[in-house]
Amino acid sequence: MADASWGPLAGLRVLDFSVLLPGPAATVMLADLGADVVKVEPLAGDPFRIMTRPDTMFRNTNRNKRSIAINLKHPASRQVVERLAERSDVAVEAFRPGVAARLGIDSEYLRKINPGLVYCSLSGYGQDGPWRNMPGHDGNYLAAAGALAFSGHWLEKPMRSGLPVADLAGGSLAVIAILAALREREGTGKGAYLDMSLFESALFYTSLRHGMAADRPNRDHLFPFNDLFETADGQRIAFAPVEEHFWKEFQRAIGDFAPALLHADYATPDGRRRRGDELAQILHALFRTKTAADWMALFERHDLPAQLCLTPAQAAAGSQATAREMVLQMDGEPMVPFPVRADGRRGGVLKRGAPRVGQDTLAILEELGFEKQQRAALVEQAVVGIPADAA
Repeated sequence: MADASWGPLAGLRVLDFSVLLPGPAATVMLADLGADVVKVEPLAGDPFRIMTRPDTMFRNTNRNKRSIAINLKHPASRQVVERLAERSDVAVEAFRPGVAARLGIDSEYLRKINPGLVYCSLSGYGQDGPWRNMPGHDGNYLAAAGALAFSGHWLEKPMRSGLPVADLAGGSLAVIAILAALREREGTGKGAYLDMSLFESALFYTSLRHGMAADRPNRDHLFPFNDLFETADGQRIAFAPVEEHFWKEFQRAIGDFAPALLHADYATPDGRRRRGDELAQILHALFRTKTAADWMALFERHDLPAQLCLTPAQAAAGSQATAREMVLQMDGEPMVPFPVRADGRRGGVLKRGAPRVGQDTLAILEELGFEKQQRAALVEQAVVGIPADAA
């Protein structure tokens, strides 16, 4: 699989100072596509290693990377950071504004060393403005961006998704910005400083879907029949007969046992919205009269858009993910590399699992030109860290 994979970013060197989710999510995409990502960690490691249990998210967002542990507060760490910056194409940090400068890894300093460096800061609210120093996490950014003014269900108030949408949106948009800056560098030879914000990423996505004129919560984006419905056996089905031909086919499918849904008021989109509360309640009651298997068989016969709500394990074992080899194994754990195929080749490959803290410190120092005695001195002075069994 590795030999046949599509790795267009091979040769790209990324210096990753980020922790938690948004930054590592961005850099793992680059790593999956072939970039050499060096994860710079404090001697105790990225706090996310122990913050969540199980540490599935850490392992998935830090696979395919190498780890060097550096005490950035030690004055002697400058020589290591400078050599890393000299040879890197991209640097990513995700601290609050001002922290990178205090640690001596800010854009101004590193780009003096390497003017071609593309440096990306991924913070909560951006590097300036009145909110720049506010703490925050995914739900805060979604709320501030207006995203939580809109429900995903006709009969329920807005709720958070089980996915951290702002965090993942910010990481994904950071990758796009980084690749755009690298493209520009091809012509100018100069790098760039990219100021990315999780709040603004959420605002961008909200604007694409809802615009910026809405001044109160509404259901204008919803259809009462495009929702999750519980079945007789307690499973849930995501049903989405949004286009008119799907709705008409649904009426044909259920006309014999649900005549109420053939009422003239439900014949048009406006009518279905006008009586949306009543329609939604009828549909929820209807779905509870049959098992999920019965509904899915009916929908398959009538070519209607419906899917069972699966767990990740069920999705991984499903026929579609299996047929397209979307889920690969790394150290006995299923993982999903960057999801693209290019000219028939798999884009994204699993080369190695998430490294231990400082697992690659000595190898990277050697690549940077530090002699054996110098490497030993840096370890002894606690400028850098290595695993206990590597001492």
